[in-house]
Amino acid sequence: MIEVTADIALADDEVSERFIRAAGPGGQNVNKVSTAVELRFDVRRSPSLPNDVAVRLMKLAGRRLTLDGVLVLVAMTHRTQERNRADALDRLLALIRKAAEPPPPPRKRTRPTLASKTRRLEGKVKRGGVKALRGKVRNED
Repeated sequence: MIEVTADIALADDEVSERFIRAAGPGGQNVNKVSTAVELRFDVRRSPSLPNDVAVRLMKLAGRRLTLDGVLVLVAMTHRTQERNRADALDRLLALIRKAAEPPPPPRKRTRPTLASKTRRLEGKVKRGGVKALRGKVRNED
């Protein structure tokens, strides 16, 4: 079992890994060894995720989600399979933890107080007076 949060744990068979050839650092080793990891997690059919968490995870996944509801993460920043595997798993767990956070409640609209309205209007009058004094000088002879 992979512990995600106190309430959510994934079964080991829910996450599948496939090793592919990586681009990037590694020299000639890149051409010989498949070090990149393609991690797949079926969000839609996962029995471990509550429905609301799965919906938020699908929204968070964006382009990484296939049409079948499978989340695909590719890790190829490191030169070894083990580090890429750990990186991909950490990214998956971080996404699930972020999706597990409940959304904040909607903002309640408030009305400005009478004092704040008065201060705003007084400030506008004062500013308008300052700007009116910037006009052309008139000769009153």
